Amino acid sequence: SDRSYFRIQTQNGTSLIVTKSSNVRENQVFINLSRHFKNIGAPIPDVLAVNNESDLYLQEDLGHTSLLQVLETEGYTDHVYSLFKKSLEALANLQIKGHEGWDYQNCVTNSEFGQQAILADLLYFKYYFLDTLKIAYDKHQLMVELEQLSSYQAQADHRYFMFRDFQSRNIMIRNDEVFFIDYQGGMRGALQYDVASLLWQAKANLPEAWKQGLLNDYLIHANELLHRKIDQERFVNQYHGFVLIRLLQVLGAYGFRGLFERKAHFLSSIPQALQNLKWFLQHHIIGISCPLFESLLTQVISDDVLHRFNITKATETTPLVVSIQSFSYLKNGYPVDDSDNGGGFVFDCRGILNPGRIDMYKKLSGLDKPVKDFLEQETLMPGFLNSIFDIVDVSVENYIQRNFSNLQINFGCTGGQHRSVFAAEAVSRHLKNKFGVKTVIRHLNQENWVR
Repeated sequence: SDRSYFRIQTQNGTSLIVTKSSNVRENQVFINLSRHFKNIGAPIPDVLAVNNESDLYLQEDLGHTSLLQVLETEGYTDHVYSLFKKSLEALANLQIKGHEGWDYQNCVTNSEFGQQAILADLLYFKYYFLDTLKIAYDKHQLMVELEQLSSYQAQADHRYFMFRDFQSRNIMIRNDEVFFIDYQGGMRGALQYDVASLLWQAKANLPEAWKQGLLNDYLIHANELLHRKIDQERFVNQYHGFVLIRLLQVLGAYGFRGLFERKAHFLSSIPQALQNLKWFLQHHIIGISCPLFESLLTQVISDDVLHRFNITKATETTPLVVSIQSFSYLKNGYPVDDSDNGGGFVFDCRGILNPGRIDMYKKLSGLDKPVKDFLEQETLMPGFLNSIFDIVDVSVENYIQRNFSNLQINFGCTGGQHRSVFAAEAVSRHLKNKFGVKTVIRHLNQENWVR
């Protein structure tokens, strides 16, 4: 999505969110769904104003704190469990009551999470994760089995509104109440999919006892809303199928964002996603015979594959500090490394289109959003950085393992103001996200930028 969000303050101190996007259809679906869900009392933000072109809208600010952040801060406490339980109760209400009166022809992509949509998720896993492992297999037979599995899961009972990306990052906590965001991708689908998305989110890594207890809590509340008793055994069997599909879809997303786009956050999430898949396959069955697919999944969770994605991460006692500097070839020259390491990397950014040549960017730096957007969207900087990540990651992981204390990485450009500054900041974020290593950034062309 090309959505951009801005938090603004009114004169009386009220905080609001402005959303800007050129995808008018997606905007209109979000706005219409928000109004529809408000009528059933769902915990979603108020849409306060929309411009005539529907590419800009104003909504209620639900704060800074997501359910995932509360979990990461507090851990697996009774309070956090209660927030997950509230989330699932509100979800059941949104799924069942929100289903009534909504025209599914107005969805952004598919109107229903049926066989084709399920198959698309399975193929996402195949192309962006499974095939990257270079495991030999019968491609025709795998397609036959994936089509059989998607057909089997498409027959699930209880088809209502499906949130589609119901996970703890999209649940905001304010005054100990839960609120939902990012539901514009919803469609008609099985109740189980959203429950599986929340309880099996790799980043949350919920204990098995929580998964079982929260699933039972959800079923109790869904029974009350449906005014009839759900066949629990059948529901759970179908739920396990959607858990598998969700786990594979997430691995596909991590593969695409991490292995292809080289985004560290997604790369670092792959090991936990694989562990989740491994535990699931060891304790549950798919429900339909797919021998080749099951054999491939066994190889995916093998120790060999897990080892490929395990990363040596820094701890509190890791001595390594990565010094990252931007400099001007004309004004400063190469930075000196005074540490015992005696030098590190120097990367020349002058092959990237210079924002300093454009009037609107001349007085800005690589720390300013307009320059960041320009470098990310209008230049070869993303590919340039991905190549650098591949190079410096080797040294950083090795230095962590060997208890080295210093590594210097330098970025130079003509003025030391735009490209080198942006690259230094990007590499610092990458190393923190992937390895958790300490970094110190200096922008030598303007020492007041030292952080």
